[in-house]
Amino acid sequence: MGNLYGVIGCPISHSMSPDIHNLAFTTLNIDSYYKAFHIEPSQLAEAVEAMRLLEIKGYNVTIPHKVSIIPYLDELDVTAQIAGAVNTVVNVDGKLIGHNTDGNGYKRSLEEMLLKPLQDNKILIIGAGGAAGGIYYTLAHYGCRNIDITNRTLQTAEKLIEDCPYENNSTALSLLNAEAQLGHYDVVIQTTAVGLYPNINEQPISVKNAKGSAIISDIVYNPIKTAFLKEAEQLGLTIHNGVGMFVHQAAIAFELWTGQKPPLNEMAKVVHDKLGG
Repeated sequence: MGNLYGVIGCPISHSMSPDIHNLAFTTLNIDSYYKAFHIEPSQLAEAVEAMRLLEIKGYNVTIPHKVSIIPYLDELDVTAQIAGAVNTVVNVDGKLIGHNTDGNGYKRSLEEMLLKPLQDNKILIIGAGGAAGGIYYTLAHYGCRNIDITNRTLQTAEKLIEDCPYENNSTALSLLNAEAQLGHYDVVIQTTAVGLYPNINEQPISVKNAKGSAIISDIVYNPIKTAFLKEAEQLGLTIHNGVGMFVHQAAIAFELWTGQKPPLNEMAKVVHDKLGG
């Protein structure tokens, strides 16, 4: 029997990680299998130790465990240290090493949409959780200086900015102020779970004040077109859904586990087909 991989989260039934990783294993003739594990927050410590003992070779980490898993790991690589969150664990002979592929996965997908260099864009990030941190610090690392953060809890956004190890001109905004000032931004990135299936009619703010040339991005990929993106599309704005980030971050994790590059286009097609996109 081959190696076992997986994803842990709560909830996790919506995840398409098993679909795309198992496709990649099959396409590359790798004798391995990927499974979703529903882990309640109260079960996290036991689950991490169980996965170590069962010699699960690697797994992804999603909401709500990206930050809370850190104390249970043996080591963090630089991407996880920078983000302050983990979305990928690699088991190296029983040693659990945390990585964060969110930031680089998102950066790769966003750059496919941009009409000017990444560093020249004024960016607003909605949310201040694990995914937001991975994206914010990665973009700052690559020279983006004008990134503001809005969050329901302003202090959390302020802390994210304070902890940024890179030069920045960032400001923390309330959701109300961010919505009013949306016209200042070239790219608006929604990083929270708001709008995630099954709560598909929810959105964190309205984009009615965005400028016409703005790219409105949502890292949620189920549904492919969230209420946030639907409003943007109705206003004639350019939209960027979460499929690109999902596939790119998964590809980076796959490479960490196997040393091989997975079939990106085929993985994206599986997601689009399954979601009717």
